[in-house]
Amino acid sequence: MFNEDFAHRLSQLRAGMGVSARDMSLSIGQNAGYINSIENKKSLPSMTVFLSICDYLGIAPSEFFDVDSKHPAKLRGVIENLKKLDERQFCSIASIIADLAS
Repeated sequence: MFNEDFAHRLSQLRAGMGVSARDMSLSIGQNAGYINSIENKKSLPSMTVFLSICDYLGIAPSEFFDVDSKHPAKLRGVIENLKKLDERQFCSIASIIADLAS
């Protein structure tokens, strides 16, 4: 993932939470323009700050890089609930998802 992709993904996930770049910057202990500088492709976070960003977003680092998932934290919750279903319930949900996705 290059700088541009990283910036886009961060912006996408942050906007999905409905928080401003300024609020996120301050919440992770950075200056008010920090997230904005990343999203404008002027800088990249250190590994420590990247982990703080993921923690703030409520996602694992691997979920940050899963660009096909627009809502990684919600997806993780759905998967956890799917694991609790019996075979019949799981097949019913799988059928509904297949119909919706087609």
